Amino acid sequence: MISNPTPQRALRGHMPQRPTPRAATTGEHHAQLAGRLTHRDRWLARMLYEHKVFTTQQIVELCYPSMRAANHRLLDLFKWRVVDRFQPFVTTGTAPMHYVLDIAGAVALAYEDGVDPKSIGYRHEDAIGIAHSLRLAHTVGVNGFFTAMVALSRRPGARRSLTAWWSELRCGRLFGDMVRPDAYGRWREDDLQLEFFLEFDFGTEDLGKLSHKLYGYERLAAATGITTPVLIRLPTQRRETSARRALADCLSQLDRPRLVPLATTAADAAGDPAAARWLPITGPATRHPGRLRLVELTQLWPQPDLPGDVPASSSVPAQQGPAALTAPDPFPPASPASRFRRRP
Repeated sequence: MISNPTPQRALRGHMPQRPTPRAATTGEHHAQLAGRLTHRDRWLARMLYEHKVFTTQQIVELCYPSMRAANHRLLDLFKWRVVDRFQPFVTTGTAPMHYVLDIAGAVALAYEDGVDPKSIGYRHEDAIGIAHSLRLAHTVGVNGFFTAMVALSRRPGARRSLTAWWSELRCGRLFGDMVRPDAYGRWREDDLQLEFFLEFDFGTEDLGKLSHKLYGYERLAAATGITTPVLIRLPTQRRETSARRALADCLSQLDRPRLVPLATTAADAAGDPAAARWLPITGPATRHPGRLRLVELTQLWPQPDLPGDVPASSSVPAQQGPAALTAPDPFPPASPASRFRRRP
């Protein structure tokens, strides 16, 4: 007699799934895609080229009205080899689906920009290889920071928008010999705009190494003549307190600390990225302003109204590398009117 039977839930596992048929990346298939890919599909492919990986929820925040609509279209793009997907291992529950750019999507983007697909530095092994990268969580975290800002921009009647978003790789091409931020962004709200560099800290980096990056930002500001604020996101408020002490000490040792405006926030602070969660690091003689909204940082660090979507700091000569595709607009293209819509 079995006195301690194995619970049924312990015998459960993932049900075997039927393989989804996928298209072969032939010339005929690429020709068929010309009539299948919408403006939004091409924009999403370009975003994946720029930022490497998005979860399903992040893609919904970027350009879809619902999870259901996103899943239906992403399945088509997966079958057509425009995107590829994977699920990382997690100890409990199920990880969300992660999407990367696939071969057909990269070829379409290259010819759209008039360059040889071999010259853009895309390799499918590298794209899907991020599934095993130790930087996967960091990359997803950085992208989630910005997709939340895009979601704010897409709300009906929103008077704020993310007008530029550059990846770590693109920033590295421009000024990687001085500093390599995790991302660059430009936020516009109430006729004010703030361009910034983002440092996304997971709590694993030594605080001395984090604060030492300020020397590179000082060199960049001196070389370009443009003062660009640096926003540092930390995992907890406890970590933020420790980091602020280290950053303030390093800032006081700079020759021109005014060239490196700093503000910090913590992941456990309430509010979206544009809310009142940013705490500037100011000099000892300055009154502590408390936590500010993102746009309120412009009151501390006024910036010129710079037209276009190119960072002011990009006046530094770019480093040589693979032919880079055009940076995508972080805001999705407008959906065209349906051909089947009823006339009033």
